Amino acid sequence: MTHPLNLVFLDSSFARDLDLARSMVPEGEIAVHVVDPEGGDEDRAALLAEADILVTRAEPVTAEILAAAPKVKLVQKYGGRADRLDLDAAQRAGIQIALMPLCGCIAVAEMAMTLILALSKQLIDAHQATVTGAYRELGLEPMRTSQRVHAFQWMRLPNLQEIRRTTLGIIGFGEIGTEIAKRARAFEMDVVYYNRTPLPTEIEQQLGVRGVSLDDLLRTADFVSLNVPHTPETDKLIGARELALMKPTAYLVNTCRGPVVDEAALIEALRSRQIAGAGLDVFEYEPLPADSPLTQLDNVILTPHIGGGTGGAREKQLRDVLDNVVRFVRGEPVQHRLV
Repeated sequence: MTHPLNLVFLDSSFARDLDLARSMVPEGEIAVHVVDPEGGDEDRAALLAEADILVTRAEPVTAEILAAAPKVKLVQKYGGRADRLDLDAAQRAGIQIALMPLCGCIAVAEMAMTLILALSKQLIDAHQATVTGAYRELGLEPMRTSQRVHAFQWMRLPNLQEIRRTTLGIIGFGEIGTEIAKRARAFEMDVVYYNRTPLPTEIEQQLGVRGVSLDDLLRTADFVSLNVPHTPETDKLIGARELALMKPTAYLVNTCRGPVVDEAALIEALRSRQIAGAGLDVFEYEPLPADSPLTQLDNVILTPHIGGGTGGAREKQLRDVLDNVVRFVRGEPVQHRLV
């Protein structure tokens, strides 16, 4: 009788998803376990000794971990970045390593880029001017267009710009920040980031990003994207002082949590044109109160916390990871393989 392969989640945070994970893998083919932080070193060592597959989110997979897990043939990263993985040790041991970009993080990254593009093209103003026929205020009349005859930029919007060769500053560089950086680099933006723990140099080089201090980021970025969790340390991380450091031509984009920004200070900075504008998908109070001063400003784009996509990211992400594991178990090529 063939015994199931042992899959071990190294991060204890997966304990809450253990039953869900077990329901997502073929019965009899894969047995799912999670390292118990209260189990002690002996329990951890016993799990590693019998593991065939390791899944990690934040726990490092070092040469020592791989040596303690001699049966392992696949390390699956829960995420799209290759930090904390000893690729050389895995290659020497004949172990495959695969990444899995997370759909929820990708959805938020797409939202951040949507807001950046919408702000750079004055998309809301352009739409409103078009549907209200505001051209009449300029004394224009519609004319039939052709390849050579047209009314280019007929509303003469003053602040249109290309994002190519502008600087994006990403505050908080986890999985979401990583996905934003990938997309920004595709648009030929320069990307700087601020993170409590800087990335390894090789990861910075792979992603084409550069770590800087928070103040330097605020001073130099044309677009500032917020991607930190809301904690006591990040509450009102962006306040009056930080907004004053930004360029008057710069835009703030928030797709993480509303209280990361001092909303009153932001309203004042937008009113006074201290910064050019903002794109906000999250707010201190949600739904955004109908009488919020933000709704009266003409240099802000507001959306109703839609950055997470269609929802259910936690389950979809786990399924993507485990589906990749099943591919490996059944001898099929895994996705996003590094080694």
